[in-house]
Amino acid sequence: MTEPVSTDAAIRRSGWWRLHARSFAEFLRHMRRRWYLYLPVFAIWGSAYVRLFVDPTPRVPLLVNWTPSLPYHVALMQFQQRPVQRGDLIVFAFAGEAQAHYRGLRGQPFFKRVRGVPGDVVTVSDRTVFVNGEAVGRAKTHAYDGHPLAPIAPVVIPPGHYYVQGIGPHSFDSRYAESGLVRDGQVVGIVQPIF
Repeated sequence: MTEPVSTDAAIRRSGWWRLHARSFAEFLRHMRRRWYLYLPVFAIWGSAYVRLFVDPTPRVPLLVNWTPSLPYHVALMQFQQRPVQRGDLIVFAFAGEAQAHYRGLRGQPFFKRVRGVPGDVVTVSDRTVFVNGEAVGRAKTHAYDGHPLAPIAPVVIPPGHYYVQGIGPHSFDSRYAESGLVRDGQVVGIVQPIF
């Protein structure tokens, strides 16, 4: 004679996926009835993934800065109508060595201030970086995930290159060899901050 099987034992035996299949089916029915609520979410997610993995280049002139590397949160971009000058805020496509370790950085738009132009001298003393003898920032030893960071090597900025930097101590910019100088061809546009 067989003993009756308890409900809990039957649920455990049927597996986790059977337990949650009914809830998932109800969720799908809810999504079908309320498709207008989910459509914008999926459209935003889809465009974010396309931007991240296919073409991260900004196409609209209104930019939003989510990082503390600059004090500006919203800015207008002029698609490089004039030569880049010292003090300009620029958007450039990342092409530094760090993309080998952080694959998502490849071509991502960075928003930084130009601190050094061709002919300027970049030097480093005890991880403090100087442009033409003026201290512009200190290079950290490690990234947030523990990856070691090397300061930029001393260099005279060659033609068609720029030293760029954020204002925060944690900004990932030209202070680091893994980011390096920005080539003129990487510059997407010059930025005018709004607020």
